[in-house]
Order: sequence, then structure tokens, then C-alpha cells
Amino acid sequence: MAEERKHALLSASSAKRWINCPPSARLSETFPESTSDYAEEGTLAHDICELKLRKLFIEPGMPEKTFKTAHNQLKKHGQYDPEMERYTDEYVDYIQKIAYSYPVPPKIVIEKEVHYGHVARDGYGFSDCIILSGTDCHVVDFKYGKGITVSAEENPQMMLYAVGAIAEYGIVFPVERVILHIVQPRTKNFSRWELSASQLQTWSEQTVKPAAELAWEGKGDFRQGSWCDDCFCPAAGTCRFRMEENMAALQKHTDPITGKMIPAELLTNGEIGSILPFLEFAAPWIKKVRAAALDKLLADEDVPGWKLVEGRSNRELPDPDKAYAALVEAGYKKALFYERIPVSLTEAEKLINKDDYNTILMPFIVKPKGKPTLAPKGDKRPPYQKDTTPQEDFGGENQYKEEEKTC
Repeated sequence: MAEERKHALLSASSAKRWINCPPSARLSETFPESTSDYAEEGTLAHDICELKLRKLFIEPGMPEKTFKTAHNQLKKHGQYDPEMERYTDEYVDYIQKIAYSYPVPPKIVIEKEVHYGHVARDGYGFSDCIILSGTDCHVVDFKYGKGITVSAEENPQMMLYAVGAIAEYGIVFPVERVILHIVQPRTKNFSRWELSASQLQTWSEQTVKPAAELAWEGKGDFRQGSWCDDCFCPAAGTCRFRMEENMAALQKHTDPITGKMIPAELLTNGEIGSILPFLEFAAPWIKKVRAAALDKLLADEDVPGWKLVEGRSNRELPDPDKAYAALVEAGYKKALFYERIPVSLTEAEKLINKDDYNTILMPFIVKPKGKPTLAPKGDKRPPYQKDTTPQEDFGGENQYKEEEKTC
């Protein structure tokens, strides 16, 4: 099971950040390590995955009693939810499909500490699952979170895991093909990306190595980007560079003295398009600044001009049955206070097994067309079509099923 792990300065999980913003590595060192309920929930789900894979591939002779004892111990965790079983089973099924696709049982390692110090000083990370067979190297990462959809394509974390795996096992397995997988079952995200071992080596030498040297020395240029929030940079809300860059962008459209918007004719489409990328960075930055201010006030520090007040709360009935029983006793009809409504689709999924979901419930499910939303031109989703048929929208009945079968 996963133990308390110390993160490397140039960790794989934060690689997207320190590759793009090298000074952030040393800057992050000045912050204490923190955790959250979401992080603990993810760690627990990973522990369940590890136990199931260990029984299946690493210790196939594990007595059922030993497995159940360990499993029951994990269930006692405060973050445990029965739905974890279904999602972790999906991950295990995904690993099985890869493993069973080879005529000879491949080498499988789980929760493996991999080192890539030859391209990033003292660099290491923990890979969820590595599968090696012949000239193939699969790196699979389980993501339990559902807030950010993670892609395997050009994913620095996954690529560094692969660099470390090849460094350790390359003598036995002459890897030519590297396949990266993200399994994020709660968002139904199963992402796969492939590159050659030579492409991976070129990337590690030309992109990682120079960035890692700068990051280790605390040098290089600060750069704002999605990595500020995707990689949970601890300085995201108090970073001076980020503040100055965002405020400078705002000043382009305001009077530098009064701060008021400069009266002018309406913005052109081109000007609107030029402002939107800034908003993509500014919106999460504003949230992080507010969160940083709240943390400081909660720690009894002074933030000039601001104070803590009690937020809005809603009235509650801690025991509605008891309250309504009193009303019924007073002469009201019980039917007034209770209504029979079907559970949500999400709740129904938790109540039934995967086979019944696919064979019984699936035929009744429809997915309405989503409302149009803004996205950059480079977004991989197809452009929104105003008038299309369901078949055109979703690509046929078995489109997603076929994609999930691919390993």
C-alpha cells in the first residue's frame, strides 16, 4: 500500500509546471506540503487499485482471507465510498485487456518508483502501472479525480515515467514503442497516446534536460499557463509575476490613472478574440488570489482592507422524519411532505453492476446535444454544428465502445 511519499524537487507529477516555468520549482519549496480531502480520496482509490492488481498479477497465490482483510482495512478509511469498487474495477479491467493482448504474459510492475536522474537531477516519481512485452512499454496512470480531464497526449508526467522505466528495464526489453494511458473512470475518460522510444529520448534530451537544469538552479523565466492550476502550484495565488502579467493585460484596456475603461466604440471581433486567452488565465488566478487571502486571514494574518465574515448558510432540518411526524400528529397528511421521485442516473449507476448497466439500462439512456460553449481554435473537439442529427453528433451507435476496446 502507498506510504507517505516525499516528492522530488523535479517530480514527474509537477513536470508540466517546471518544464514550462522553471523557477517555480524552487519557489514551491518555500511552501509547506499540504493535502486535501480530494487528495486523500485519490490515494485511497489508488491503494484499492494496487491491492486488486497485486492479487491478480503480482501475488496470484494471495489467500482470499489475506485479500479480504486488507480490503476491509481500506474500507474503514473515512474517504471510502462503495462506488470506488466499480471505478477501481474498471481500471483493473483496462490493465487486464493490455496484459491479455500479448501471447506471452508481459512483465507488470505496479506502484513503481522510477528514476530519471540522467535528464533531471534527482528526478523520480511513482508510476501506477508499467507493462513491458517485447519492444512495447505501456505506462498506465489511474486518475480518480473528476475536476480536470487529463489527456495522455504529450503528457510530461507519463513521459517521464516512461523515461525512468526504459532506464531500468531497457537492457532486458529493447523498447521501441511507448504507449501512454490515462484511465479516469469517473469522467469516462480513457486516453491513449503512442510515440517511439527515439522520440521520447529526443524530448528528454532537448526539452526536459535544459528545463531541469534551470529549475534546479532556480533560474529561467516565470511563465503563466494552464500548469499554474493543473499542477496545483502552491504559489498560484501569490505569484508576483502572474499578478504583474495579468494586471498589465488589464491596463491595456483601462485608463492608467483612473483605472476606468477608456470610452471608445464597441470592441471588434478581433479584439474580443485577443482578450479571451487572457481571461482563461485570469479567471483561475482570481480564485487563487481570493483563496490565498482567505488562508492568510484564517491564520490570523492581516490583509489590509479585508476581514472574515460569516458566509451565507441555508436553513436545515437535521431530522426531517421527526419534524414531519410532529406535523402529521398535528393533523397534516403525510403525503404532503414526501414525494416519490426516481434516483438520478448517477445514483442508479452506483446501485447496479456493470453488466446490468450495459445490457439493461444503457438502451434507455439518451445524451442530449450539449449547449455551445467557447473553446480555443486548437481545441480537439469538432466545431459545434447548429443543425445535426444524433447520428452525426455522436458518430454512430458503437463509436465509444470501439475506442474503449483499443489498448
